[in-house]
Amino acid sequence: MKNIIHIIIACITLTSCATAQNVAKSEVKTDSIAEKMLVYQLSNGAWPKQLHDKSVVKYELPLTEELREKIKATSYMHATIDNAATSREINALVLAYKNTGNEAYLEAAEKGIDYLLKAQYANGGWPQYYPDKSSYRAEITYNDNAMINALTIMLNIAYKANGFDVVDAKYIPKAEDAMKRGIDCILKTQVTQNGKKTIWAAQYDENKLTPAKARAFEPASLSTGESVGVIRFLMKLKNPSAEVKTAIKTAVAWFESTKIVGLKYDKIAEKDKGLVAAPEAVTWARFYDLETNKPIFGDRDNSIKDRIEDVSQERRYGYAWYGTFAQNLLEKEYPKWLKAHTD
Repeated sequence: MKNIIHIIIACITLTSCATAQNVAKSEVKTDSIAEKMLVYQLSNGAWPKQLHDKSVVKYELPLTEELREKIKATSYMHATIDNAATSREINALVLAYKNTGNEAYLEAAEKGIDYLLKAQYANGGWPQYYPDKSSYRAEITYNDNAMINALTIMLNIAYKANGFDVVDAKYIPKAEDAMKRGIDCILKTQVTQNGKKTIWAAQYDENKLTPAKARAFEPASLSTGESVGVIRFLMKLKNPSAEVKTAIKTAVAWFESTKIVGLKYDKIAEKDKGLVAAPEAVTWARFYDLETNKPIFGDRDNSIKDRIEDVSQERRYGYAWYGTFAQNLLEKEYPKWLKAHTD
């Protein structure tokens, strides 16, 4: 009789435990996009911008068996911070953790942060890819805000901002160090012309810290879009140093001196673009000569032109050679920053 009672009690206990486990599992909230990010995460903690077969990562796509196989076949050598890869996933996963409490999301985000810390050079710069160093992938890359995206994550960790207060506190001193070295790299790479500071190039030789070229039509040059991103990052710093303030002010002064008023880059024919009159427009060229501050334009044959009309039609139409890059910065953001940092 006692044995029967013991068996009954054991069964009740097992049933209760199983029920509790099932309830616990059911209480774990998930986020559909975050779940896919977990699948795409590479073994070194980063994410690719495209898979091994050059398929662009699109989290809105369903995870079919075919797609899962492509993801599995993509090695850690595809790890990158280009096109916001890795930074967008870290930001999204931190937010997903805040919204769901799902520990898997925070764990994945912290693995991504570990990757960023490991990928940073001793001089403070970040390469476009790590550990792949082929072609221009090892260059320090401001292009498309790659390095600035990484630095912004470090800033958010250090300042416990934008949801990053959930990240393990052990990352704070690491992020502070990464920020310090990154800012030092920014200050060292600001291009100087005859003793006068200007803006930044899109990418730099990782050892010499000199402006470098990337694709055939992206020459070593002063790069407006990237420089706006650099300035905006520097303006986020609490208690900026005198050197940082000078970097911001001189870069803004350069933009003021080079703005083009009354023209914009627009369609002029079927699959063709050029500068057209627009009285209210304020624009800048994408690239400027490192010494003369004159707009320059690259082409697929590695040639450099000083007139947009001399660029092949395919490149004129398929690339953003001009834009309103610094307009909002000059008109709104910088005056607000300057008012708050007037000594």
